Amino acid sequence: MSTSTLPVRRLPVPPKTRRPRTVAIGWVIAAGLLVVHVIAWRATDVSFTALVEGWRGMADFLAEAIPPDLSWKVLGPSLSGAAVTLWIGLLGTTLSVPASLALALLAARDTAPAGWVYQSARGLLSFLRAVPDVVFALIFVTAVGLGPFPGVLALICHNVGVMGKLWAEALEDADPGPALALRTAGAGRLQIAAHALLPMVTPRLAGLLLYRFDVNVRSSLVLGLVGAGGIGFLINQSIQLFQFDEMLTHILVVLVLIVAVDRLSALVRHRLGSAS
Repeated sequence: MSTSTLPVRRLPVPPKTRRPRTVAIGWVIAAGLLVVHVIAWRATDVSFTALVEGWRGMADFLAEAIPPDLSWKVLGPSLSGAAVTLWIGLLGTTLSVPASLALALLAARDTAPAGWVYQSARGLLSFLRAVPDVVFALIFVTAVGLGPFPGVLALICHNVGVMGKLWAEALEDADPGPALALRTAGAGRLQIAAHALLPMVTPRLAGLLLYRFDVNVRSSLVLGLVGAGGIGFLINQSIQLFQFDEMLTHILVVLVLIVAVDRLSALVRHRLGSAS
């Protein structure tokens, strides 16, 4: 009989058995998460009953805000403020590129010249990332006064911390083959970074930069609430003057701005991904 005609016997796959220790660890983790959420619930005074009972206040607020005031007296300054918000986000992103790239090279293991430099760069990035951009804005407002400039400075400081860390991780995740070949040939760290690492990760760096631009435009809106200019300042002013119809107009303009920036950055990231 030919071996090709022999019947194939399928053996049953034994069921996977869970170890008692693994099950116990899972239950402990679930119980710990439950306890943490209960503590957080009580610490933040979460009460859906209070939310339901406050429907009348929300209804009055919406009644005063709808319909929005779309007169040019309100819409003109709103569009101008939205443009300033966009410029704050743009400058806060692009002006942070040199410092972000320099710190990323110092905070990546393959390009850091020494261990203490690596740790120092990581520490500086952690500090810049830990301090909220709103805090930076308040500091710079006291230094240079109200307006868009402190917002730009605040975004630069915070964005250097975030983008430097993201870029450093991108450099560390790059294919080590070309860098190893150059290192074997006697190339220095800067030569390895310039000719091996950066060319490989440039599309990813550009994609992260566009993502941060999207985030920074949103952040610049919040910075306007503390006096850093832009349409956020107009929203805060409308709330203080109880002009809720004007506030709704500004919010609608912000919505259009955010959607446009999000679509544009997503399109460019997609093009970069396709090119790479």
